[in-house]
Amino acid sequence: MSPVSNDRRIDYIEFSASDIERAKAFYSSVFGWKFTDYGPEYTSFEDGRMTGGFSQVAAGGLSGAGTPLIVIYATDLAAVERAVVRGGGVIGEHIQFPGGKRFHFTDPVGNRLAVWSDAGVQREG
Repeated sequence: MSPVSNDRRIDYIEFSASDIERAKAFYSSVFGWKFTDYGPEYTSFEDGRMTGGFSQVAAGGLSGAGTPLIVIYATDLAAVERAVVRGGGVIGEHIQFPGGKRFHFTDPVGNRLAVWSDAGVQREG
């Protein structure tokens, strides 16, 4: 699918893990997920239909640990951020990474999500 057809749709899901190697072993053996490591504290997965990742957290150390983070794709990150605020959401942290950037937010009923975009990122090739 093109970025436009994915605009404002669930695109990625992140889990926290106190032991990434153990998580990889479990999900690969039980569900056949394939993994790509991005350093010692992050690995992404693909299950043939959806993609996601596992982020290293200290055991019992992070609020929200064990709660998946739903990540929505946006072609215009700033416009979606403004819409979240207008709708009553509370903006949290902003993160930049090699493939794009994202912001986290809490919706009016307490759910934590993120929105990401690769718009403006130079692509190889």
